[in-house]
Amino acid sequence: MPEPTAPDRVPLDVLRRRAVGLWTALPSEVGELGALFADAGHELALVGGPVRDAFLGRSSADLDFATSASPDETEALLKRWTSATWDMGREFGTIGGRRGDVVAEITTYRADEYDGATRKPVVAFGDSLEGDLARRDLTVNAMAVRVPSLEFIDPFGGLEDLAGGLLRTPIDPAVSFGDDPLRMMRTGRFASQLGFDIEPATFSAMHAMADRISIVSAERVRDELVKLLLGADVRAGLTALVDSGLAQRVLPELPALKLEVDEHHHHKDVYEHTLTVVEQAIDLETDADGPVPGPDLVLRLAALLHDIGKPATRRHEPGGGVSFHHHEVVGAKLSTKRLKALRFDKDTIRAVHHLVELHLRFHGYADARWSDSAVRRYVTDAGPELERLHRLTRADVTTRNRRKAERLSFAYDDLEQRIAELREQEEIDAIRPDLDGTQIMEILGIAPGREVGQAYKHLLELRMEHGPLGTERAEAELRAWWDARG
Repeated sequence: MPEPTAPDRVPLDVLRRRAVGLWTALPSEVGELGALFADAGHELALVGGPVRDAFLGRSSADLDFATSASPDETEALLKRWTSATWDMGREFGTIGGRRGDVVAEITTYRADEYDGATRKPVVAFGDSLEGDLARRDLTVNAMAVRVPSLEFIDPFGGLEDLAGGLLRTPIDPAVSFGDDPLRMMRTGRFASQLGFDIEPATFSAMHAMADRISIVSAERVRDELVKLLLGADVRAGLTALVDSGLAQRVLPELPALKLEVDEHHHHKDVYEHTLTVVEQAIDLETDADGPVPGPDLVLRLAALLHDIGKPATRRHEPGGGVSFHHHEVVGAKLSTKRLKALRFDKDTIRAVHHLVELHLRFHGYADARWSDSAVRRYVTDAGPELERLHRLTRADVTTRNRRKAERLSFAYDDLEQRIAELREQEEIDAIRPDLDGTQIMEILGIAPGREVGQAYKHLLELRMEHGPLGTERAEAELRAWWDARG
């Protein structure tokens, strides 16, 4: 299913009343874990996202805790709670454990220091929960609940910001972002996930310190961008990146679109058109049982990047017009280059490249109905991306001209109906010639070689053009082709 919509604003007094009974719904295992730590003389508190999400009415079996206990002490106590433990985060003070459906990761209070040259901290353990919360990215993520007492801890006004829909750093944003520039990307990501506004001082610091993002690894930037694109208010997140200057450093193709006027939509630039296409593509995602279950990263990336070839192909035509010939081909290459730089996986890069390259293929169908052969080629060229291409092509219509929009929609309805009808008559999703390579060699009496591939290609073209030929006609066509070659 698509991501849930951004939460409606909830009044502060309602959130406070909700807090009274909220924590009693925690799994009993959490209370038992807290009692273990308390009996050993240590503090334990539920922190971060689970606390925030509980106020928003969302639950999670993955729980993050902070503690006054050392990693060794935490590990010993966890082993009394469960036999399933792990210590892969030990160097950062984190020990994990699972009991039933409850997954707990417990981190010793942190008071890290940063050298300013990298975002890797010099790990140092702290001595207070408040100090640990101060080093978190945003106030809405800097709330805690002590266990087993269920005392709510909110030293930086996170609950008030949650009620007001505000993203703000717990400490001076210049210090926070200076310590870890990735927090700027996280702020944009939470603007998308929560639909919240960024507090002015926090946004000003993002704008002033955008260059600092250069010390963050491409993989970390990619991960935050992915979470942003899978959020409930993607426009808000992307706008935050562009207006702060962060996008200029991590996704420069997006702000570059602000300078280009879309030849079909003179009332808006290509940047605004792109944001609208992203939103419309999201609206066309399906539920889990549909062909494109949302949130779909590939579709959203393709919508975001589909027009990035326009700046490089912009031409002023006689009479004042503007053209962007072959921008889909250039855009496909640019999308591959950018996604590689961000360390996306090969399958995602290949799929996005394919969609960007094909997103204009449908243009002209409304003016001249395609032949069956053209429909077959459209399906074959789209391959496994056909359902995404349907949605990207529909989302790319942002004209305010209602009659034009209706005409394009009707035309694409007609194309999808043509595809459905051909599917009933023949196999078009994986079109193959009527004869395979072995049959070709037997009929022509030839050994494996280039001629077999050429014959196969000839029969495939005939299959595309005329549909299924049948074995008898296919053999006759093959022999005629072979004779013509002398």
